[in-house]
Amino acid sequence: MAVRNIVKDGDPVLRKQSRLVEQFDERLFTLLDDMRETMHQAEGVGLAAVQVGVLRRVVVIDIGEGLIELINPVITSQKGSQTDNEGCLSFPGEYGRVTRPNKVTVSAQDRHGNPFTIKGEGLLARAFCHEIDHLDGKLYVDLVEPER
Repeated sequence: MAVRNIVKDGDPVLRKQSRLVEQFDERLFTLLDDMRETMHQAEGVGLAAVQVGVLRRVVVIDIGEGLIELINPVITSQKGSQTDNEGCLSFPGEYGRVTRPNKVTVSAQDRHGNPFTIKGEGLLARAFCHEIDHLDGKLYVDLVEPER
């Protein structure tokens, strides 16, 4: 495992669309392990592969309840709303108020290609939405509400 460099604001890769993962192999396992280590070292709660310069639909999340790995994730349902401060490892020290769904359901695959569904509420729902947005080149700063 290795800690990878996190791509920062201004790098055009952050605005690119990530490609589907089709091969579930050692390269993917290494990417997932490196992303976990990178996220934990940076004290983040989520990291998308694009944030380490890899344009694949891969996400790791850990809000303190254990690691979640999502390959090719898709949000299949969302309910309610929540507004809170949000930050991003690619925008160190920056935060802004963002409204996200309060509950989401995500369909994804695990590191071996097995499909599964997972539900998240509150912070976990926010993390799912934030990281999956990254895979489509969308950034939380695009959603920050103006201060009143």
